[in-house]
Amino acid sequence: MTTGLWIQALVGHGEAPAGFILAVTLWLWFTVLFANLSESMAEGRGKAQAANLRKSRKDTQAKKLLQPKHGSKFALVSAAQLRRGDVVLVEAGDTIPMDGEIIEGVASVSEAAITGESAPVIRESGGDRSAVTGGTDVLSDWLVVKISVNPGETFLDRMISMVEGAKRQKTPNEIALNILLAGMTIIFCSPQ
Repeated sequence: MTTGLWIQALVGHGEAPAGFILAVTLWLWFTVLFANLSESMAEGRGKAQAANLRKSRKDTQAKKLLQPKHGSKFALVSAAQLRRGDVVLVEAGDTIPMDGEIIEGVASVSEAAITGESAPVIRESGGDRSAVTGGTDVLSDWLVVKISVNPGETFLDRMISMVEGAKRQKTPNEIALNILLAGMTIIFCSPQ
């Protein structure tokens, strides 16, 4: 609307100098474009995060143990075939197939795929450091892990659904900018 008022002022029928109306028009266009750009960047960042999480949820081969103890025989199965209660062996260099609880062993685990933290953590059976997340990598030693979730219920699955389903809320700056724009529009467009 202010763009139309500026054109009207250029023709010579404006109620204010054309330069003043142009300045107001440019500020309004700048704020509208900046708000849309920042919103689309935030939305794109959320989609990229969901895609990154989906990529880290790769299908791995798991060593499903026939007996729930280290040293027993195992069969190679796809992580998608594992169910709650299955017991797997994860050795150095392997990826933990699904979320679970360590029932035997101590190992250094890289949780960089989940937390972004590059320093590995120690996970061991018993105590408060016995939970492991699917998609993380064992760097040293071995673990016997009892799977605690079914496919589709893992931490990564929940994170992906949260990121995809999140409705972005406006920041306080965006709310203030919307109020300012509405007020300026009313002031500059109202008859004098």
